[in-house]
Amino acid sequence: QVQLVESGGGLVQTGESLRLSCVQSGQTFSRSSMAWFRQAPGKEREFVAAIRWTRSLTTYADSVKGRFTISRDNAKNTVFLQMNSLKPEDTAVYYCAFTDAEVIIPRPSHYEYWGQGTQVTVSS
Repeated sequence: QVQLVESGGGLVQTGESLRLSCVQSGQTFSRSSMAWFRQAPGKEREFVAAIRWTRSLTTYADSVKGRFTISRDNAKNTVFLQMNSLKPEDTAVYYCAFTDAEVIIPRPSHYEYWGQGTQVTVSS
């Protein structure tokens, strides 16, 4: 079993920054990937960014490229999402997700474990 706990959400104004964290505990895997998804009210859950645990290869949604950065701290089993230049359309609940596969696929069904989510609200 894998447990994921997100933190770092909040209310900010347009153009400001937030840093989300996701701590993984439980079973460890030699190969895995972690991702961030988000879901706004009335919309489907959408892919934001992902990182492979080995070699730190990353993938981003077009809507966040150049503004968001995903990174990891292996020693702390933690993944971060640095969000800069936030826009009102970034408002959503952000979820951390984990899979024991190294292939990054930007679909929710690819990930076996999920955190509880953290709210990010960007005011205009």
